[in-house]
Amino acid sequence: MSPASKPLARTPLIPPVEWIVAPAPVAYEAALAFMEARADAIAEGSKGECVWLLEHPPLYTAGTSADPAELVDPDRFPVYEARRGGRYTYHGPGQRVAYVMLDLNARGRDLRRFVTGLEDWIIETLAALGVKGTRSDSGIGVFVGAAKIASIGVRVRRWVTFHGISLNVAPNLEHFSGIVPCGLHGTPVTSLAALGVETDMARVDAALREGFERVFGPIAA
Repeated sequence: MSPASKPLARTPLIPPVEWIVAPAPVAYEAALAFMEARADAIAEGSKGECVWLLEHPPLYTAGTSADPAELVDPDRFPVYEARRGGRYTYHGPGQRVAYVMLDLNARGRDLRRFVTGLEDWIIETLAALGVKGTRSDSGIGVFVGAAKIASIGVRVRRWVTFHGISLNVAPNLEHFSGIVPCGLHGTPVTSLAALGVETDMARVDAALREGFERVFGPIAA
């Protein structure tokens, strides 16, 4: 990890982050309601920080910078206004979504550093799975060669983060053709499966957990 991407400052008073793994696909509306409620509870001090790993049914989400012209096939899957940063993205089975609810009041109010930390987390996770992930000047997220393997979209309210990352483990990559993913015209999308590497979701989750602790700090047992 470079000096510029050291873990966000974390006071000793913050307890370890709660780590939740959903056992079945979660409807987007339910996920959004949970995130917003949890973020408010974190800001109010009644709940602690949380990372929620899940999969969604096939759907598209539109960030605050989404260009309607980049929704190529609007009738293919449900489309949701995500109210996060970024443009259009796809979520579906075989993609690990991690919603990250952290308190930047206690970690330093530095949104850029937080996003860099998310990229570091994905790169660490991929390295543990034998894949070299990199950043790109073309946009936020993580790439393998010229292809994008993970996306990042966040929202911050009262300095508490929500939304997060999506890592392509073994999704149907053809489903991305209904949008211009993240507004990156001509940029291919890849996955761990397409690269011929680890696709067992439990093993991917274990790599995500280890990588998160290296970048952001301890997780509750």
